[in-house]
Amino acid sequence: MRRRDVVVFVACGACALALGGVLIGVGTAGSPGSPSAPRSAAASGSAASDPDGEAEAAGSDVVRAIDPELFSPGACMEYPPTQGDRDQSVFLDAGHGGLDPGGVGSTEAGATVRESTVNLAIELDVMGILRARGYTVVVSRTQDTTVTRLTPSDVDGSLLTVQGVFNDVTARDVCANMAGANVLVGIYMNSGEPWNAGCLTGYDQDRPFSAGNRRLATLLQDDVLGAMNAQGWNIPGDGVQPDTGLGSALTAAAEAYGHLLLLGPAKAGYFETPSQMPGALIEPLFVTDPFEASIAASAHGQQVIASALAKAIEQYFTGS
Repeated sequence: MRRRDVVVFVACGACALALGGVLIGVGTAGSPGSPSAPRSAAASGSAASDPDGEAEAAGSDVVRAIDPELFSPGACMEYPPTQGDRDQSVFLDAGHGGLDPGGVGSTEAGATVRESTVNLAIELDVMGILRARGYTVVVSRTQDTTVTRLTPSDVDGSLLTVQGVFNDVTARDVCANMAGANVLVGIYMNSGEPWNAGCLTGYDQDRPFSAGNRRLATLLQDDVLGAMNAQGWNIPGDGVQPDTGLGSALTAAAEAYGHLLLLGPAKAGYFETPSQMPGALIEPLFVTDPFEASIAASAHGQQVIASALAKAIEQYFTGS
């Protein structure tokens, strides 16, 4: 596949990561065998998660649910290395999930593509690669669920409330912190008008570890964009951007905060549990662009992105 010659790309950001929107609609996972159906944790080279959130065996090692009472079943799970042990831990966040599908688009063939489904498939692929290279991997979710264990105040019918969105996003930071991860990578997709296209990576420049944030973001952007375009896809690059220019904020408090919750600093009275490790958030493709959605929904496209993400994370640790 090759993309058309004329493109326009806009950084619309990671939707609710800056607490945009009042209510988030229901997301339904793709049916088995459909382009957007996620692979299971087991299919990605890792032990399948326990639907009840309990730890289970992964060979001779143990898969650990960080806090089954705090997080949804199958969410915030820690997987040990499958080969060797580098004594380093990576937190991977598959953006959105459950009642929040994220961006929704369609492939060139007309198949529906939900961002949450694509993000999960890529996250699980990255996890399998990194575990085989000796890393402990903590994932925000292993199924099409929210990360936080929802309460009545988080839900309005089949939608997440503003508080529900806030709680679900901040739960990812809490998970990464509780697991003691050394680095955080958010895996998201972009959305916008059908002609919007391109790959961008965001980082926060106001954290004590901002240099690490930017270095990680640069590696992710360069490796993923390079890997995709080595396939002849000609994906536009929108560069590495501070998170203050990303996301959407439809509440006064979110607008005043001005950062992505996944990456940003604490703010008294608004956000008390920021991540405590270098991190970045990548949006490799627009699910609302049919050409890019076709790549995002394909197993091959997901594997290309996942391999590049794993490469960038390893480069971050090794300094190569």
